Amino acid sequence: MSAQKLNKTPVYQQLNGLLRELIRSGELKPGDQFLTERQIATRFEVSRATANKALSNLVSEGLLLFRKGVGTFVQPGTLDVDLRMLVSFTARAEAAGRNPATKVLAFARKKAIDIDPLVAERLRLSGNEPVIVIERLRLADNQPVIFERRYLVEKHVLGMDAQAASGSLYGLFTDAYHLRIAGAEQTIRAISLDAADAERLGTRRGTPALEVSGIGQLESGEPLWYELTLYRGDSYAFHNRVGNAAPRTGPAFELIAPRS
Repeated sequence: MSAQKLNKTPVYQQLNGLLRELIRSGELKPGDQFLTERQIATRFEVSRATANKALSNLVSEGLLLFRKGVGTFVQPGTLDVDLRMLVSFTARAEAAGRNPATKVLAFARKKAIDIDPLVAERLRLSGNEPVIVIERLRLADNQPVIFERRYLVEKHVLGMDAQAASGSLYGLFTDAYHLRIAGAEQTIRAISLDAADAERLGTRRGTPALEVSGIGQLESGEPLWYELTLYRGDSYAFHNRVGNAAPRTGPAFELIAPRS
């Protein structure tokens, strides 16, 4: 393959644009291993330092995914979330053509007095009333995309165990326990992952993420769960429709290409 030369200035901006075009053009597809630092330097006749800077920029933009000891890959895309709909991660991932999986990291039964008082208050629990605390890692195509901590009011899900927590909780609530869920009130904010959460999600400390906190309610008005969920910022996009804007066409959840 012949070398591709760049104009004089600014070299790193030109290089970033050319590397993005490799992805947009389809020469390198989602999931493919990206060019190495050496390959970039040779192909575009730049220094290794400039090539390294370009790779780092594309990783920070979410176009590329760095896997320690393996290499750099084209980011497989983001899962699109419709804020107006309460849909399980399993259904969302499958609708996006991704293979969902769940790892249960922790499952414990506690008393209301042993959890965060603010969480107990939101769940309307006190004293020795029982609550189930679950920590789960959600994966799409074996890539961690969500770390979830959820508190369940145990009286609504008697007999639930860790095995049951490994699947769709929404399916469990509606199919096994025949609960009628009214919806959820959620708050979303942008954060930077700390070292522990970054390790759980297979990324670097300081990586942008979306933190969703909220409470799910039954049609009776009783609270069922409280959640504190972290979504990898390079794997998710949230959308909403306000007022009389025309609804989206196609599925509510779809795999969309990362934006440059």
